[in-house]
Amino acid sequence: MEYGTLYVVATPIGNLEDITYRAIRILQEVDLIAAEDTRHTLKLLNHYEINKHLISYHRHNEETKSDELIYKLKEGKNIALVSDAGTPGICDPGAEVISKCISEKIKVVPVPGACAFVNALICSGLDVETFLFIGFLPLNKKNRKQKLDQIKESAQTVILYEAPHKLSTTLQDLKEFIGERKVVIARELTKIHEEFITGTIDEIIEKTQEIKGEIIILIEKSENNVKEDFSKMTLEEHYKMYENQGFEKKEIIKRIAKDREVPKNEIYQHFC
Repeated sequence: MEYGTLYVVATPIGNLEDITYRAIRILQEVDLIAAEDTRHTLKLLNHYEINKHLISYHRHNEETKSDELIYKLKEGKNIALVSDAGTPGICDPGAEVISKCISEKIKVVPVPGACAFVNALICSGLDVETFLFIGFLPLNKKNRKQKLDQIKESAQTVILYEAPHKLSTTLQDLKEFIGERKVVIARELTKIHEEFITGTIDEIIEKTQEIKGEIIILIEKSENNVKEDFSKMTLEEHYKMYENQGFEKKEIIKRIAKDREVPKNEIYQHFC
């Protein structure tokens, strides 16, 4: 029997009109829909008059439900994976079942659409050429400090998600680490109370005392390490500098070679 297909379907982040024709067609055609919150997804389906069997798939049941979805896919069922809003797998459930599908040679098809942090970035006024998406900061103190250090040194625009009741604490942490860099708060994107708040970290803290809704924090890139004297650094220190900025190994090697004006292969051989 031929395996079914897992469709990773992006859904609106607020405004229900922000869904593609293709996404609607896929939701109509699949055998079932795996949803982060079936009640939330039902509102979307009802809006577009789609009557489809729903199965719950969220953070707390990913492991067991992933196996169930794999079983159904192997039976030949086509399944749409959706989160409450935006693109599954981006700070939402989905990565585990997608990984298992790839391991089992089951076809995974992306159905593009809304993604909150992308829309926040393009309207932020900050550098969009390169960016570092961190998602939610860790709660563990050690891990949180490591991420804050990474933000401090990042030569890319940094993007965070945060819950409104934790925003004050996160802004205070950022103030301690990043100083007076420009910060943008994107709130309630695509909804009635959509808002962009721009300023220094102190100004943002003052403006967001009573803030509510879905929140994205965007932080201006650091300029502190633009003109390093690379000759005074070891290759390991040079590598660590870019690693702390969130770059992957391939890109780090490319940048080190450019900084030191040597062949890329020379740096590659040193680290590989």
